[in-house]
Amino acid sequence: MTLSSFDPLYSLSGLLVGALVGITGVGGGSLMTPILVLLFGVHPATAVGTDLLYAAVTKSAGTAVHGIHGRINWRVVGCLAAGSVPAALLMLWLMAGVDRKSIEVAHTITTALGWLLVMTAFMLVFRRQVLDFAKRSIGDRRPMRPATISILTVLLGLALGVLVTLTSVGAGALGVTVLLILYPRLDVREIVGSDIVHAVPLTLIGGMGYWMIGEIDWGMLLALLLGSIPGIIIGSLLAPKLHERTIRIVLALTLAVVAWKLLAG
Repeated sequence: MTLSSFDPLYSLSGLLVGALVGITGVGGGSLMTPILVLLFGVHPATAVGTDLLYAAVTKSAGTAVHGIHGRINWRVVGCLAAGSVPAALLMLWLMAGVDRKSIEVAHTITTALGWLLVMTAFMLVFRRQVLDFAKRSIGDRRPMRPATISILTVLLGLALGVLVTLTSVGAGALGVTVLLILYPRLDVREIVGSDIVHAVPLTLIGGMGYWMIGEIDWGMLLALLLGSIPGIIIGSLLAPKLHERTIRIVLALTLAVVAWKLLAG
């Protein structure tokens, strides 16, 4: 472990990202990984691995809060993990077997990250319309059987395991939207709480896997945490005083611009 890469600018970035997470609830991976790649020139694989451990630590605090308030549906968490954990392990095995410093691998990660940011930005602005469309499409159809919902949740977990391990993005805005469609009768807070709880072991497994293959920058991780923890607290305190819809639109536009930069190369 080395702290030679500790940089106060990382802490400043962590403070900004933490504040936005506290205000909007959007996962830090949507912001942190692109910042590390575009602004600091960190290699995509190292950025993803470091961000996964960063997310595991920050989401653990969220897990404690939701657990205290009983906002966790363990059946949903279990189904998600049944798909995501094997998928994450498979992705780590694949990443360990390729030249992660190659242009091809870097391009794959940045391209996947770019398109996921586009989808995240879309969901930030149009989630309500997407949910309304899904509700109209389902209409008066016969409700899905619990077993079918469980299978679809496992498949969602599988997709999230691949996406999060490859890019550190996907378990927030995208995962929550699909869960709201699959479980329309659950309280939104319960859905969000379950998604955050599921993200902790997923990001921890991913982060530990990247550590084992040598893609964690510990100095950078420490600097990010020193900034993000007070940032999340500040953002959570500011959230009730701000117009969340406006913040979400600004954030979505920012993510769209970042996605364009990543995809344009």
